[in-house]
Amino acid sequence: MDTARFILFAIVTGIATVAVHVYLYRRLFAATSEHRAWRRVGMSVMTVLGTLLVLSWSVTRFLPMDATFAVATGVWTWMGMAIYLLLALEVLGAVRKVAARMQRSRGEPAVVELRGGETASVSHRSTQAGSTLAATGTESVSVTQEALATSGHGAATTHAEAAPVAMAEKPGGAMSEAPAAAGSSGAMPAASAPVDVERRRFLARATAGGAALAAGGVTGFGMWSAFHPPVVNEVAVKLPGLPKALDGFSIVHLSDIHVGPVIRRRFMDELVRRCNALRPDLVCITGDLVDGHVASLAPAVSALSELKSRHGTYFVTGNHEYYWSDAAWAEALERMDVHVLRNRHVRIGDTAASFDLVGVDDWSAGKMGFSQGYDLAAATAGRDSERASVLLAHQPSNWKVAAREGMGLQLSGHTHGGQFFPFTLAVSAIWEHDAGLFHEGDRHLYVSRGTGFWGPPLRVGAPPEIVWVTLLA
Repeated sequence: MDTARFILFAIVTGIATVAVHVYLYRRLFAATSEHRAWRRVGMSVMTVLGTLLVLSWSVTRFLPMDATFAVATGVWTWMGMAIYLLLALEVLGAVRKVAARMQRSRGEPAVVELRGGETASVSHRSTQAGSTLAATGTESVSVTQEALATSGHGAATTHAEAAPVAMAEKPGGAMSEAPAAAGSSGAMPAASAPVDVERRRFLARATAGGAALAAGGVTGFGMWSAFHPPVVNEVAVKLPGLPKALDGFSIVHLSDIHVGPVIRRRFMDELVRRCNALRPDLVCITGDLVDGHVASLAPAVSALSELKSRHGTYFVTGNHEYYWSDAAWAEALERMDVHVLRNRHVRIGDTAASFDLVGVDDWSAGKMGFSQGYDLAAATAGRDSERASVLLAHQPSNWKVAAREGMGLQLSGHTHGGQFFPFTLAVSAIWEHDAGLFHEGDRHLYVSRGTGFWGPPLRVGAPPEIVWVTLLA
């Protein structure tokens, strides 16, 4: 991301973050209590959390240190919960509006929502009065719910004090006027019922409490899913040109593990154990392995040296490796018996039966200003285009071009499948190939949802996965 785009991103996300925290303050604190201490606590909490969230994006970009990233991870966890609070409040608000409409349709007193999430009781009879009088040819003016919502507490009390004025038709056709209360004008008709402050506060607190419970439950489930061992997804792919002797060849595909301040050695040991239990012929890791420097993360990442397969473990860079020195990590991984493919290919198998494993650097590295990035031409230089091939590329961006260049199967990641709702919907709309298996003629692409997580430790609607690919001749 260049400087101009980053500045625009920072401005947009900053405004959105402030707006969301102001809204949450009003619904969770201002609308639920009149106590100044409670409101001050709420304002302080939302100010601190909102400020940290705004700063976290720039701090992690310009000060890429393990400590700052650890703090940012905690702040991003709040971001996930804030999103679910916002969604829960909106859903509960919609339910209340539907319930109010149903009450009004039955002629019962309804509770309508005022500005800032406050509520008031409104009798449906007052709204019926205008239509009744209109049917008799008389004039009537009634106070609408919209007027109540914009008038404030004082206005509601004033309207409540005004007595209705009704025009009734006598049997002979003459009109009579009901007496009006003192202080009311002769033209003022029926008004709304008084605001029930206690009921309003009760509903505001019930809504806030329900939203907090719902958001906390979803966030808790998302965190459990993020740290839970990844599921194993089995995929069978017919690879063009694969020798019959290699029919049934198995590949364990890992991507986007993001070893960092939260994902550590314990997670990696369990991941390696599950991979080894599959007894794969080959293990492939398609980038975004780390979020930190070699010195601090090498003890956790070194668990990969315990991976067991017939043909070894291979790795290609993702965009996150460039944030923490791609060259340093490439050297460290080689020392851990993980072979790094940087725009080159190797032969997997023996002289009797084999296929080409092609690896490219991250698609966005060149755009970020790094000297070495995606170069498919260099990676495939000198290979026989008729041979079976598997391409390892962190992002699925260039798949159709790679397919035309002869790549029978591409393994990618990067998208996380959106990682957690509602970003699952956004990623699905942005990326043509967001997650899962795709086909273009006899060419194939598998995009992993990722094995770990990045940012908020949440997985909702997109569980982490180990992909077990079986190649068919």
